[in-house]
Amino acid sequence: MATVTVLSFATADAAETTLARIQQLQQQHLITVVDAAVVSWPTGRKSPRTRQAVNLVAAGASAGMFWGALFGLIFVTPLFGMVIGAASGALGGAFRDYGIDDKFIARIRSQVTEGTSALFLMTTGAVLDKVAEALKSETTFDIISTNLSREQEEMLRAAFA
Repeated sequence: MATVTVLSFATADAAETTLARIQQLQQQHLITVVDAAVVSWPTGRKSPRTRQAVNLVAAGASAGMFWGALFGLIFVTPLFGMVIGAASGALGGAFRDYGIDDKFIARIRSQVTEGTSALFLMTTGAVLDKVAEALKSETTFDIISTNLSREQEEMLRAAFA
């Protein structure tokens, strides 16, 4: 199963920079990025911008639907939220398989605010020590969430500390 990890950054452009570095690590066969998306919320904008990093034509539309539905649940406006309320129950079941629940959504909403950014990654096969070493020198970030076991998540957090 793929690992879903969300990293938050204190600036609106840091998630894009980190994604570029992770793509370089993928070329070195240190991690496989199944899918990725960036949320950037520049200062002065009413809402965040989102960008999926994988070409939907090559990857198929299902990955785009995953991120689109997830971002809809996280950054939805209250009125739109009521309209899709019934559909969110069905989506919630699918997201739970990746460790995404109401607490996850609340955490993202509280940490991705104006002037910040976040990187959403779906990965497999990471050589954790090498990836951690490469990213530690790049920028400072917080691991908001991951669907790893508690022990695996603690190891991941320790690697990036």
